[in-house]
Amino acid sequence: MAQEKENLLTDDFLRQLINVGEVDILVGLPTYNNAKTIGLVVQSVQSGILRWFPRERAVIINADGGSRDGTPELVTGVSIDDVRPAASLHALRTLHSVSTKYASTPESGTALHSIFAAAELLRAKACVVLSPDSENIQPEWLSRLVQPVYKDGYDLVAPTYLRHRFDGLLVTNLLYPMTRALYGLRIREPYPSEFGFSGNLGSQFLAQNHWEDGANQPGGELRPGIVHRLDRATSGLMVVAKNDEAHRQLATQFSERAVHKTYIALVHGWPKHGRGVIQSAISRHAPQPRHGRASRVLPCSARGRRASAAPCQ
Repeated sequence: MAQEKENLLTDDFLRQLINVGEVDILVGLPTYNNAKTIGLVVQSVQSGILRWFPRERAVIINADGGSRDGTPELVTGVSIDDVRPAASLHALRTLHSVSTKYASTPESGTALHSIFAAAELLRAKACVVLSPDSENIQPEWLSRLVQPVYKDGYDLVAPTYLRHRFDGLLVTNLLYPMTRALYGLRIREPYPSEFGFSGNLGSQFLAQNHWEDGANQPGGELRPGIVHRLDRATSGLMVVAKNDEAHRQLATQFSERAVHKTYIALVHGWPKHGRGVIQSAISRHAPQPRHGRASRVLPCSARGRRASAAPCQ
């Protein structure tokens, strides 16, 4: 365990953490090629710190899995002064941003391990992990995840997402019932993208032996072997790896969008053309009261994730 932790705390990472010193609040951002969305996430973190925790010592820890799009530079290059005029608020302390590269391929478990190790070294009182690709993040999220830990003494804060009925099938139909049966607790999101935890709980996580048992491979402890989930409102395959190396390689292919997918669709009405290619952008609606975030197709010129659909040959 000690050797594993030393490998995470490289000389450069350790030097940056020493320059920061002890903190009250730590925000962890596990990233991999998230340049398109990380700016909004960091800005929301800064606004949340300015509004709800202006007197606390805070740091952003970016655990990066080898991004090639400049994501770490975007995290460390943004200044809290950029959001001060808009927020009309002032922080009494400096918000530090530290980035470390833990590997050349993304591994969610290793990213969390790096964040836990930094939290213990900095003696953080309250910590939060945020998804780097969230398009709907709000500054209020930081307050809701940190406040119960920092001011009310809780050790873990898990969110509840508003979902479309076909979204998150693995969580709602498998993980939630399983964890409720095992532990007797109603944790709706046992594998959340965002969560808050105390420094004490982070130290307990670090003391566990499962970090050396291969649980830090892509997919994490709650999704052993599962590489890719079912797409919403479709039937299809769930990709499961039989060993760690296959898991790592498959996860990298999905992250880099090197996987080709073929779908069979039922079409309402009579298409004008028998064959063709649809190219547009896919984004997310803002959270809805009942259905949560739903996908939508945008005009080609609009901002969103590029997508293309072509007929099978």
